[in-house]
Amino acid sequence: MPSVRLSKAVVEKAPSERKDVFLWDEALPGFGVRVKPSGVKSYVIQYRERSSGRSRRMTIGAHGPLLSFSEAKKRARVKLADVLAGGDPAAQRYEERTAPTVADLCSDYLVRHAEPNKRPKSVRDDRSMIERLVLPHFGQRKVAEISRRDIEALHLEMADRPYAANRLLSLLSKMFALAVSWDWRPDNPVKGVIRFQEEKRDRWLSDEELKRLWDVLESHPNRRAATAIQLQILTGARLGEVLSARPSDFNLDRAIWTKPAHQTKQRRMEHVPLSGPAADLVSKTISELDPEAPWLFPGAKPGEHIKDIKRFWASVLNEACIENYRRHDNRHTYASQLVSSGLSLEIVGRLLGHTQAQTTQRYAHLADTPLREATELFSRKVRQKPTSSRHS
Repeated sequence: MPSVRLSKAVVEKAPSERKDVFLWDEALPGFGVRVKPSGVKSYVIQYRERSSGRSRRMTIGAHGPLLSFSEAKKRARVKLADVLAGGDPAAQRYEERTAPTVADLCSDYLVRHAEPNKRPKSVRDDRSMIERLVLPHFGQRKVAEISRRDIEALHLEMADRPYAANRLLSLLSKMFALAVSWDWRPDNPVKGVIRFQEEKRDRWLSDEELKRLWDVLESHPNRRAATAIQLQILTGARLGEVLSARPSDFNLDRAIWTKPAHQTKQRRMEHVPLSGPAADLVSKTISELDPEAPWLFPGAKPGEHIKDIKRFWASVLNEACIENYRRHDNRHTYASQLVSSGLSLEIVGRLLGHTQAQTTQRYAHLADTPLREATELFSRKVRQKPTSSRHS
């Protein structure tokens, strides 16, 4: 391989041949220029990787307006100094080029974590956030490049949707935690990002509202959807658990509803006692089903259960004259009625499937109703005038 004292003039005058020609610099060993048959000239370095002794060649860039001879030589000197320190610039560049992108992380998160471990609805929600928010912002970027500032910027863009913004943070935090465990990056960029303040919803129905809702459900022509909501109200279950229930999940002789682990939020099997009306409701529903029906509430498509009752729910609320009330709030109504009637928070929490006591604490202020009635009883006794009697 010919060695010359390279300069800008030498590079520009170097002729092309039928095959690649390399000119190596006498002043900086390992730095050279490659001239292709097409006449394109590129600056390169060549070195031996110290640990294995393998010869490596790496292109710095094409000679031209964007990369001058002097700039190329500066870059070559830095790369060759890295080699002397034990580095391998070519291998490092390859790793950077083939490093996983956020799109790769999203795909692996869904396949390796979400689908095997989360409920189908949660997987659908994750996939929706990924497609709408994560991929458009970060999809083609390398996982290792994403900074906390990048995460904060996306979070702040959603300041008008604090609940959705915080759910996205939770998703990203889990994804990047997995990236750390897979050695795709050393840290989690979501850590330390401050979530927006959320106001907990404390909406449940008054006795009058509950009666209006029940009356509408009793007379509604869509009996399948109405019965599903009635069962949710009577059991305090999550609507997804009701809609995905199977006739085989119910032991009506013992009045027990067994919820399989894969259908519960806490990923554990639950055995829930049914009240008389709830058991009667289930019994009547099963009696009207095809004996081979796999679901308690079959959907319009064969083999599927009911999945979407948004329009039905909106029509029911409108007819019952109830505002600002979600389907999930039926759980709050169930819990508030029980706590107000004197049941302990522990018992109510177990009926709702809560695994942590603090989750049920939102109803604690309702638990003082029996105590208030008791203290009023005593105060009435104190205020009661004693019966007068004459002494002879």
